[in-house]
Amino acid sequence: MQVEYDVELGREDPALELPWSSEDGAVRYCDMKGHPELVLQIAEVEAFPELGAFLRRVNALGFPLQTAKCDIWYSRDISAEEEIFGAASKLVSYVDLVFTADDARTSFEKHEELAQGLCQLLQRAPEIAATIALVIRRCYYHQKDDPGSGDSTSGFCLTAYVSGFDDNQDGSRKRWAIALTLLQHALVQVAVL
Repeated sequence: MQVEYDVELGREDPALELPWSSEDGAVRYCDMKGHPELVLQIAEVEAFPELGAFLRRVNALGFPLQTAKCDIWYSRDISAEEEIFGAASKLVSYVDLVFTADDARTSFEKHEELAQGLCQLLQRAPEIAATIALVIRRCYYHQKDDPGSGDSTSGFCLTAYVSGFDDNQDGSRKRWAIALTLLQHALVQVAVL
């Protein structure tokens, strides 16, 4: 399994806002830490219960992280770097992770320490046709539920991309699920240190 982390803090790089919502309001941030039952309202969880298990674990009470956003998709678009797996397809997901403590949310060092610790641990995982890419990004934490108030704090988040590769969707999903589970176990070990 390939594991790496990157930092994307440039002006043109994507940034997360928390809370967030789509322009039409149909999709929005759900506080699954405070309301674990909301995991069942995430559309992707019905089709991918492995994602639901990951979201429930990371959003468990007392855990120092929580999730902010996620998505999952199947693709036959294989990049040049991914050709080493010799696969025709991949299943890809991402989950935006944020610290629950305000001081950790604004600490680049905490995010980098988490990313480095995850990479060190995950690089010991068995070889499978999967990747985990961690990206430290800017996150704007808005006060309450009013992003337009102008009252926000600039901090960071960690986006975790997990991909599983195979020649078909079922095989890609199996490898993705293994990599996601490995990430979950690594988070439990590293985030509490």
